[in-house]
Amino acid sequence: MVEYLASTEVNSQRIAAVESCFGASGQPLALPGRVLLGEGVLTKECRKKAKPRVFFLFNDILVYGSIVLSRRRYRSQHIIPLEEVTLEPLPETLQAKNRWMIRTAKKSFVVSAASATERQEWISHIEECVRRQLLATGRPPSTEHAAPWIPDKATDICMRCTQTRFSALTRRHHCRKCGFVVCAECSRARFLLPRLSPKPLRVCSLCYRELAAQKRKEEGEEEGQGAGSPAICGASSGDDDDDSDEDKEGSGDGDWPSHVEFYGAGVSWSSFHR
Repeated sequence: MVEYLASTEVNSQRIAAVESCFGASGQPLALPGRVLLGEGVLTKECRKKAKPRVFFLFNDILVYGSIVLSRRRYRSQHIIPLEEVTLEPLPETLQAKNRWMIRTAKKSFVVSAASATERQEWISHIEECVRRQLLATGRPPSTEHAAPWIPDKATDICMRCTQTRFSALTRRHHCRKCGFVVCAECSRARFLLPRLSPKPLRVCSLCYRELAAQKRKEEGEEEGQGAGSPAICGASSGDDDDDSDEDKEGSGDGDWPSHVEFYGAGVSWSSFHR
């Protein structure tokens, strides 16, 4: 089915429509052999609160972005190669249903669907695309994943020292290694995490000690190497650019009314294209 759709005009039109909605801020998505298999709106758990995001499943990538007020334009495009993706279904609770985690080496986050059926459709389609992509590329399944960030609202106190209470004046920070919500004092250290960034990132005191010990052990096993370490430890200089996650956006990022039809009349797109 994927091979058949790749050469069809309707597939080209669908991809062109997505590119048009992202506009100049998005990357080109049309490539030979690429097929748009499905689309829909999922709720993504962001640092501050859960927000609706539009997702597009291609045979080789997963694309998502923010919905602007016009409901016909997207922004903040993110492209995830499917060979890097691992899915983890999450247990149901009274407050949180139909959720699963999308794990990659650079970023992991939780999304939820409107129903259990929709969740299962997304999971099964993504997993099948991942399986096919790994088979085509010959790569093994990804085993290293970034820790998901714990939402700010999950705690009012630092998750390391358990003493500092957050307020309007006492900011929350996130450790890039474990994802915990921590205070400035408990996250003064910086460490180079090549999978996440080419520059040293904020880590909590516990993760720093573990990372530094691991680095010293690795260096001790290398004969003829100096004692210098790329790990960097220093005090935070107040506002930290790295602390603003990719979901920090402007005033146009409103909620999408559920009664509004996203696509205009005459545009026939199912959740997953056949």
